[in-house]
Amino acid sequence: MKILVCISHVPDTTSKINFTNGDSEFDTNGVQYVINPNDEFGLTRAIWFQEQQGANVTVVNVGGPDTEPTLRKALAIGANEAIRVNANPTDGFFVAKQLAEVIKNGGYDLVIAGKESLDYNGGMVPGMIAGILGSNFLNSCTSLTIDGNNVKAVREIDGGKETVSTTLPLIIGGQKGLVEEKDLRIPNMRGIMTARTKALTILEPVDATVNTKAVKFEKPAPKSAVKLVSADNLDELINLLHNEAKVI
Repeated sequence: MKILVCISHVPDTTSKINFTNGDSEFDTNGVQYVINPNDEFGLTRAIWFQEQQGANVTVVNVGGPDTEPTLRKALAIGANEAIRVNANPTDGFFVAKQLAEVIKNGGYDLVIAGKESLDYNGGMVPGMIAGILGSNFLNSCTSLTIDGNNVKAVREIDGGKETVSTTLPLIIGGQKGLVEEKDLRIPNMRGIMTARTKALTILEPVDATVNTKAVKFEKPAPKSAVKLVSADNLDELINLLHNEAKVI
C-alpha cells in the first residue's frame, strides 16, 4: 500500500503573530514552524500502517526551501521519502491542484491530509483534491482501518459520529482521533540521522489559477482590564454584568 501524507508548514502556537505591508502579509520574522497538528495525527497513523501492514509512506508539501526542515522532521518520524512542490502556497485551490498532480503521477492508494491547517483554517484542500481527481473522500476522520482494498472509518458529524465503509483509493481529511496525542512520535537521534539520507524530491509546480488573495489581516481586540467587585457589592456586580458584559 502506498500512502501519501500532506504536510502543512505552520507557525507554532506559541509564536507571536504580526503582520506587515499594511496588515496584508504574515510577518515570518522570529516565527518557529512545526508540522500542522492535524497532519501529524495523519502521519502517525500512516507510520502505524507502515509498521503493521508494510505500507510505504511519502510526505508532501507545497512550499519553498524554508519548509524542508519540517519535511525532514516527518522523515525522522518514519516516513520513507518526501516531496516538495517548489511553490508559494497562495490559496487552497492552488495547493490542491499541485497535490492532485503529485497524487495522479504517484499512484497512491491512500492520501491523508489534515482536515484543516492551523494557520488559515480553510478546511478546503482535502475535498478539493478529491473533487479534482474524482476520488473517494472522507472528512473529519477520527478512525481508520484497512483490510486489503476495504476501508472502515469513523468521522465526526454534528452531534455525534458516523461509521462508514468505502474502498481504496481514498482521500481523507484527518484530525485528532486517528491517533491520540500520547501516540505522537518525537524523532530520536537515529531517526534524525537517517532522515538526512532519505530522498527529498523537488518538483516544479503545474499551472493553476490563484482564485483568492488575502487583502487584510486583523488581530483580535485586546482583552479589557479585569474589574474586581467586592463580594458584598452585589448591586455593582449585577450592573456590570447587565450594562457592560451584557450577559444578563
